Amino acid sequence: MPSLDHAVDNLLHAPVSRLRRELEGLDFHPGHMPWARRVSEGDRDALRQLAEAVRACHRLTVEPYWHRGRSELVALSTRCANLVLEGGIDLLLRSMCAPLVRWRPPVLEAPYPRRVEVHLRGRGLLITPTIFSKLPVSFLWDPLDTAQPPRLTVPALRRPLTGTGPAEADGSTLRNLESLLGRTRAAALLVTAEGCTTSELARRLNVTAAAASQHATVLRNTHLITTSRRGRSVLHLITPLGLSLLQTGALTEP
Repeated sequence: MPSLDHAVDNLLHAPVSRLRRELEGLDFHPGHMPWARRVSEGDRDALRQLAEAVRACHRLTVEPYWHRGRSELVALSTRCANLVLEGGIDLLLRSMCAPLVRWRPPVLEAPYPRRVEVHLRGRGLLITPTIFSKLPVSFLWDPLDTAQPPRLTVPALRRPLTGTGPAEADGSTLRNLESLLGRTRAAALLVTAEGCTTSELARRLNVTAAAASQHATVLRNTHLITTSRRGRSVLHLITPLGLSLLQTGALTEP
């Protein structure tokens, strides 16, 4: 999920059938069973409590590392795009976490608790880089939902994460960035390093939604961010060029 707000929104609007399926295999403390039952039944107050718990967990365990993690994800996406340009999907799959993942056309082999064959039947395969998973590689699929494509998770990290990132750039870098883009637009670029919607950008910059949209348009037209639609809103994400500018304060190739 590209944004915490998107994840929480999906949680709050998840069908009751999905909530029940996700919770039925979990063990809860007896004292928490009534609350868990309310969540599985789609109770709005229980779901809001769960959403607040997710946000609190994110602040403690993810947010301090997200700038650096986001940088690693952007770098990995660039490497994957280059592999596809050089040798197509075949080269990408052959380069994907060998020997844990093996590409033997037309079969892709990946770790799974038991031997099973999953036929895509035109659904495609989602390759998802991870930065917090304890497993080096995992294959995720829902046999009860044949419409959704399976997901292969692969590690994005080349070194351990630290609680630092673009926000901790030195003073001279920030001054150069503000001189080049202007203070508000430089701040907008910094916010997109985390991924944000237009309303989130407006709130973080303390400007109107129209002004935030204008800043995003300028950044997008100069290839510093990308914008894609996610349900009822749009998501702004920094590009490798924008990340390079954020880290160095100068327009250099990433």
